[in-house]
Amino acid sequence: MSNHNSVPPQSTSSATPPNNGSQSKPGLVPTNNVTTSDGLTVRARIDPTLAVADVVRQLCVNLKIKGTPSDYALRDVNHELVTNDNLRKKIKAKLDLRLVNAPHKEGREIAEKLQSRDLRTMRLTLYTLQRYIRENEFALEFINHNGVAELVDIIFTTQGNTLAVALTAMQNLMELDYGWASLDEAFILRVVQVLSSPQSLINVCRPATAILKKLVEADPSDAPGPQAGSSKSGPAIVPGSVYRYGFTMVFEQMRKERSLLETIVNRLGSADTAMAHYSMMLINSLLSHASDARWEEFIAEMERFNMRKAVVRLMSQHTMEDLTSSILDFQANMLRVIYRKKSTPVNMETHPAHEADLTFIWNHSKLETEVDEHGEQLKWRKLGFDSEDIETEFNDVGVLGLECLKRFAERDPDFSKVVLEQLSRPVERRCPIAKASNEVVELLSEHWAIFAPGYSTSTTFQPFFLDFYKVHALATNFFLRMWSESGAASGDFARVVALVRSQVKVALQSENVRAWHEVEHDFLECEYRAVRDRQIKELEQEDDLLSKVPVRNLRAKIFKESYEFVRQQRIQCLMQGAWFVIALPSNAPQPRDSRRPSRPWRFVRLDNSLKYLHFVDSAVKFPVRGGLEDLPERIEIGAISEIATGGCIPPPGVLRDHNDLPPTTPLGPSPLSFSLISINEEQGSLADLIAPDQSRWADWTDGLNMLRKDGGHVASDETAGFVQALTEIGLKIKLLDLSGEMVEIPSGLTAGPPPPNTDFFYSPLI
Repeated sequence: MSNHNSVPPQSTSSATPPNNGSQSKPGLVPTNNVTTSDGLTVRARIDPTLAVADVVRQLCVNLKIKGTPSDYALRDVNHELVTNDNLRKKIKAKLDLRLVNAPHKEGREIAEKLQSRDLRTMRLTLYTLQRYIRENEFALEFINHNGVAELVDIIFTTQGNTLAVALTAMQNLMELDYGWASLDEAFILRVVQVLSSPQSLINVCRPATAILKKLVEADPSDAPGPQAGSSKSGPAIVPGSVYRYGFTMVFEQMRKERSLLETIVNRLGSADTAMAHYSMMLINSLLSHASDARWEEFIAEMERFNMRKAVVRLMSQHTMEDLTSSILDFQANMLRVIYRKKSTPVNMETHPAHEADLTFIWNHSKLETEVDEHGEQLKWRKLGFDSEDIETEFNDVGVLGLECLKRFAERDPDFSKVVLEQLSRPVERRCPIAKASNEVVELLSEHWAIFAPGYSTSTTFQPFFLDFYKVHALATNFFLRMWSESGAASGDFARVVALVRSQVKVALQSENVRAWHEVEHDFLECEYRAVRDRQIKELEQEDDLLSKVPVRNLRAKIFKESYEFVRQQRIQCLMQGAWFVIALPSNAPQPRDSRRPSRPWRFVRLDNSLKYLHFVDSAVKFPVRGGLEDLPERIEIGAISEIATGGCIPPPGVLRDHNDLPPTTPLGPSPLSFSLISINEEQGSLADLIAPDQSRWADWTDGLNMLRKDGGHVASDETAGFVQALTEIGLKIKLLDLSGEMVEIPSGLTAGPPPPNTDFFYSPLI
């Protein structure tokens, strides 16, 4: 119903007179339809230069709304709150507005309405709650009036769609860094039970998964600001802080529902892409936050449910582009897992599982312990180790080497025959199987750059890396075959290692596009002579020095330093800031006209706390001062779930007006575009931008990935290339220092026997 009553001319809002067929005069302030809670609709001319509070007060006066004007607010048709920052934009767009309860009043009323257990009333209230709970003013009133306790009670007592809406409301509340510190172990267990149930609906599981992820990441060590009261036992929990949960608390509840991890893994194959995405993000959070006390147990559970195989299946489903960033995050997390296993020493005294694995290997060999000619036990040397000190034999490859040898013995039904066949040969002609297995672990670690935790330069999928144990078995069998076909003797171990290194490079190249059967063919069918000929050609181009163990260790150290250097450089670029074109998602509805947008440029800068991206939109590029004064808007880094690339198109008329921007087809996505995807599914993308050049694109996509808690992977070949180039240059400089002095670098160092007594001292260095 329209109200055509006249109002004083000085009013902030005014009703337009009836349309008698006359044309509206040019230069008039745009008009907006404003609807009250009673259904009354008026056409109002709103002065965009005034504050929203003044606009609301004038509307209340003109429309004779009862009550205090501060109890009312304006929202658009999409329920977005009208603020001083967006008022001008909404007036110019002539959006329909609604005069509604102010957020503080709405928050108080919603908290009271949740006490009603009438199903219809409850659902309507929850729908309103999930929309408004992210607003600070609303949230504070809702929290202060016991709203969180009522919401938790609903989550405990409802099912189906009502539970889905309640969980979504809780998920949205947890985007705030306050208000949910009262959640306890019982609530966590309830969420775990909801997720574990195969009967739970998809729309229930999505928010439940997001809630569990948020709880895992709400660790005291991740709380913003200095952790006063921190001790060796960990950071102290600040009273009232939501950073009081973390992996340990969540995992304790997960252990009560043993089927949870299996269910999460199974949901990676869900036809619902969002569900698979949420599950992938939860897995990454668990991996990156796993505590030392529960790490081994958690990783063993993941392995038991074939987590890596499920992710490999995801890689082959090209319809799931949204999962690319999460899969690369998973690869980076698995690199940390592999590195940790490799750097964890084998210790039978403190880890009964290590002793059990060694017993398993020995039993599968079907050998008997003997005594050699010196009266010493002859056991592990029969398997190909250099000594009987089995823990020392795994020094370089740690638990990873032990697990690889165990899997090799377990998967090969002829393992005992292979061992006996080597023992039947003369001593100098035997291939040391166990030693070969450990060397293959080193070669694969070198190939996949498993040098240090948290450093991954892979920009593509690595399905073979995720099948590390399977590739190890193939390469170890290849080692044994090359030993036999080349007629190798005990002094030829390094020569056979060189052959295997060459074959590893060939078989595992371009793994993101190769089929597994091609890898198997390369390891099982390739003849010795072909491998040898190729390796000789490689030796002509390479220095044998680079394959020596000390040099490989030096390369690992320099790689870590290079990665950290590039990471800091990328973050510095973000802190300096840059101009971008505001892009349009390629799947978004295209504007009806092709006019250039009024503010197509955005300057973005990362603040010194590394917590927020501050930005400003502008019609033209202008000199931005240092600091954040010119940048009124901001995006929280923690609210970004992934950095999606290459999925946006330029707005009309912007790129062709500027020669400094990359060429692109009018309808095709720009290769220099990237989107900041929100952790909240409803929000979608937080920003869609196009970089001015390839270098700026690499700086920002990789810099943002490196900032995220569950990230760490590199997205661009440019950044990966920088890390590799710096590593090679640094290595060559270090080697020049040695080779220039004609210093001989040994392939390995053998420790001598320990002193017979303590009657010695260290001579001072001269």
